[in-house]
Amino acid sequence: MSVKMFQLEVTGMVSHFSPYSIFNISATILDPYHQDLYNRYGKFLSVLNNGSNPVFKSNFLKLQRLVLVGGPDDGVITPWQSSQFGFYDANSEIISPMSSQDYYIQDLFGLRTLDTSGRITFYTVPGIQHLEWARNQDVFNNYIEPWLD
Repeated sequence: MSVKMFQLEVTGMVSHFSPYSIFNISATILDPYHQDLYNRYGKFLSVLNNGSNPVFKSNFLKLQRLVLVGGPDDGVITPWQSSQFGFYDANSEIISPMSSQDYYIQDLFGLRTLDTSGRITFYTVPGIQHLEWARNQDVFNNYIEPWLD
């Protein structure tokens, strides 16, 4: 997608609706090469996705446990590793793990703190498509229910 077309998409009417911004669609899924435009024009979650927010960080650090469940057969979340805070390398389609991301390295919202204190659990579950996560009994029984108090 050209930069002009991308700018029009990100700054146009569609950017005023949170579902568009919540998934960081234009900057991450459709075009990971223009994250800077998402940061500049995103109206809803760009601050949480890409910046430091002391209130969010304080609240995030109150988590006793963060359980990240995702899998390579999701088919919607792209890259699927983003369900576990992995993401594309800058200007590349190579996926880097959570620990290589700037927000982790800089501990912008407390992710590194949770990780180094042993409060993150990762589950990679193959064979589950996107719409099945919420209704698959095995997913619930094996990866969610054990963490419920």
